[in-house]
Amino acid sequence: MTQTQDTMPSATKPTPAEIRQAKIDNAKMRDRDLADKLGISEADLVAAHVGRRDGDIVTRINPHPDQLMPLVSTLGEVMALTRNVSAVHERVGTYGDYRSGPHAAMVLGHEIDLRIFPKHWVHGFAIDQVTETGTRRTLQIFDAAGDAVHKIFLRETSNHDAWADVVAALAVDDQSEGIETTAAAPIEPAKQNPAKRDVLLEEWAKLTDTHQFMRLTSKLGMNRLGAYRLVAGEKWVRPLETTAVETLINTVSEAGQRTIMFVGNPGNIQIHWGRLDTIKPMGPWVNVLDKRFNLHLRNDHVAEVYAIEKPTKRGPAISLEAFDDRGMLILQIFGMRDPNNDSDDLASWHRLIADLPSLQTEEAPA
Repeated sequence: MTQTQDTMPSATKPTPAEIRQAKIDNAKMRDRDLADKLGISEADLVAAHVGRRDGDIVTRINPHPDQLMPLVSTLGEVMALTRNVSAVHERVGTYGDYRSGPHAAMVLGHEIDLRIFPKHWVHGFAIDQVTETGTRRTLQIFDAAGDAVHKIFLRETSNHDAWADVVAALAVDDQSEGIETTAAAPIEPAKQNPAKRDVLLEEWAKLTDTHQFMRLTSKLGMNRLGAYRLVAGEKWVRPLETTAVETLINTVSEAGQRTIMFVGNPGNIQIHWGRLDTIKPMGPWVNVLDKRFNLHLRNDHVAEVYAIEKPTKRGPAISLEAFDDRGMLILQIFGMRDPNNDSDDLASWHRLIADLPSLQTEEAPA
């Protein structure tokens, strides 16, 4: 979906047959772009092909991560993809330690590392697609609005022998074409509570873990961006020029600095641990094109950037955080300690952040 587009009401939505014909007529177009052109969600486009045998084989599957994740690990090495409208995060690896939870779940691993919010895993599909370069097999999960939450792509090195068993185990009884979607929830704008500004600063200084921050802002009637704007210019929050994101990606690459990069959507957050070596700008996109990790960032979507410090038991956690013009968090980048150096205090990372250009304005956005 585009930044401003809502899912089209079902009364004006093209029929599954019309969607399939549009797919044939626009065979070279990416699914996401075709869905935007038709005014439907990406999940609508996929669901129109469920049960057909005249092209791609699309099977409706149980989307819940408790069912999906243990089976995905049998597929071996795959590519995990999580995106929002401004950034795409792709990581090659094997799904490992899955930890379930009613409100939040996790896949823990050095390569594929996810923070999952199961209530948003609403529609699931297994897709067996014939392309010009061979068979492409993917598992795709969407939220209630039909927006992509998480996708898993098999690679040449994957265990393709396990594919049929995985799909059979996940397949649901209902294999009818089409789905019902709801309007996408709007992005929550910055939420402040000026009366609690002093309390925010006082409690911020007492943090011992970064995960405590969201609980703090919620308790004070704020959200992340609202809190940042409210205390911008104080010790913990330095507004940066919007160019800072691309600048940091390039300086991190040049310095060989390891990072921890978070990209997510309401249903899933995907985390990269490691270096950013090969940087390739292309139009509005800033791309990291490494062997096992890719990032595609719409640099022109970046509207606000902050250098954030949060105290922890191991020392300050300093991050760069970028937001779009609606207040959506696009990505976060933290420094990663050298795993071979127990004394690494992230001084090099702190210098890279300190060198980023501060926002040249007298006050933060209201």
